[in-house]
Amino acid sequence: MHNNRRIGIVDIGSNSIRLVIYELNPQQAYRVIGEFKKSARLSQRIGTDNILHAPDIRDIVIILNQFKLICQAHQVTEIRAAATAAIRNAVNAQEIIDQLVRDSGIFVELLSGQDEALVGFLGMSNSLDIEDGILVDIGGGSTEVSVFRNSKLEQSVSFPFGAVNTTKRFSPNGIFSEELLKNIRLMVVNAIAEEPWIGQNPDLPLIGMGGTIRSLCKISQKRRKYSLPLTHNYKIDTDEMDMLMKWLPSLSAEKRKKVDGLSKDRHDIIVPGIIILETIFQAARCSHYVISGAGLRDGLFREKYLSSLTNDSHSILEQSTNNLLGLHSTAPSEHLAQVARHAVALFDALQDTHKYDARMRLCLHTSSLLYRIGVSMNYYQFAKHSFYLIAHSRLDGLSHREILLCACIASYKTKGRVHQIYNQYPDILLESDVDMITKLGTLLQLAVALDASETQAIPVISAKSDGGQLSIRAETQIDHSAERKEVDEIQKDFMKAWTMKFSFQTNQISNQ
Repeated sequence: MHNNRRIGIVDIGSNSIRLVIYELNPQQAYRVIGEFKKSARLSQRIGTDNILHAPDIRDIVIILNQFKLICQAHQVTEIRAAATAAIRNAVNAQEIIDQLVRDSGIFVELLSGQDEALVGFLGMSNSLDIEDGILVDIGGGSTEVSVFRNSKLEQSVSFPFGAVNTTKRFSPNGIFSEELLKNIRLMVVNAIAEEPWIGQNPDLPLIGMGGTIRSLCKISQKRRKYSLPLTHNYKIDTDEMDMLMKWLPSLSAEKRKKVDGLSKDRHDIIVPGIIILETIFQAARCSHYVISGAGLRDGLFREKYLSSLTNDSHSILEQSTNNLLGLHSTAPSEHLAQVARHAVALFDALQDTHKYDARMRLCLHTSSLLYRIGVSMNYYQFAKHSFYLIAHSRLDGLSHREILLCACIASYKTKGRVHQIYNQYPDILLESDVDMITKLGTLLQLAVALDASETQAIPVISAKSDGGQLSIRAETQIDHSAERKEVDEIQKDFMKAWTMKFSFQTNQISNQ
């Protein structure tokens, strides 16, 4: 802990006020170690005079002081706090900020609508491998819509309506008639008409951020009995969203409270939120919905504390893999890099046999780097711990299926075990994945065997497949008896998986 920084990010939103505590180690690897939320509904507290009055400001101060105590308990040394639409749109915005700073001792930034869109994009774009899309962040008091191309933000707008203030305006009692729903939709349509660029980028995915789409994601996953509890990069098609759009407004407020996956404090604001979301989707002529688990708070953290990584040339997946390694790896980095090189060399040599695409090559490479991270939990039976860490950590840049494939390949032991895992995730994995995992898992085992001593005794291999046999050749300058023994023991499993044998020849060269 002594060499790690702990940083608190406070998001004073229109619906809730949140504190996220990040831990950042000297390798620039980070993780969330705490998250705290207080419901505030600031957009509902602002009266017709558009002023947030003293008692409501004091309530925010109380929450900020509670968060300060939490930060002290967690040995947080730095706090970054930002306020968004509810305070931004208040007539007395600067007075509010001044009082918050004075009475809490926490410096609070007031984000403009453009700032909010930019920071949210920063959080999303460094965690989803999507180059072109429409980004929609529905908060309590505003909705930011942005278009990005080639991973660059091109245009954005902040609309002054969100899930909370729209509920307050149209249905404070939580009852939504057809007429009210039409009025909400008309409000959004009229706002979009002032920003014609929104409709000029058809067939792009809508990337959703914020509580509304996270709630819809959880409802969808509960209804589908989705087997992997990951929100980030979850996809919802138009048919399912249309069903939710018709179903949720038809329920009474009491019945919405009982919807599996929907928190009780969102039962009233989910309907305006989904109307706003679906209206933008239709106007932008998007293809499908993708949920981003990263957003404003991630952007605030990344912008200030990970700026060097933000400008890194490494891909999102490489950054995410390196982050997991920085948190969990107990293996020498030279060994992991060697295993990864050998694994992809074997993959390439067998390309005409397996015909797997570049994404599977990427999965094998990633699995090779992460196969040992389970040791951070327990060396004995570390493979099962590696599986859990890979499957349930944020491995950005991969689909949910690809994450499971990586977890299975990295932890591969037997085909029977792969069948067991497939039976746990039949809604995500394909039946044909069982054979693919077995083949690629065996390749990883062979690559590990080729550096069994973890000394890079066999620095480079050349491999080719010819006449139903894989030939592996290598030159070495040092003792490689450990590698020879382990490679020989893989022969039987390799034959079962690939229905072919391999030969392994080495040439001992002088180190003079």
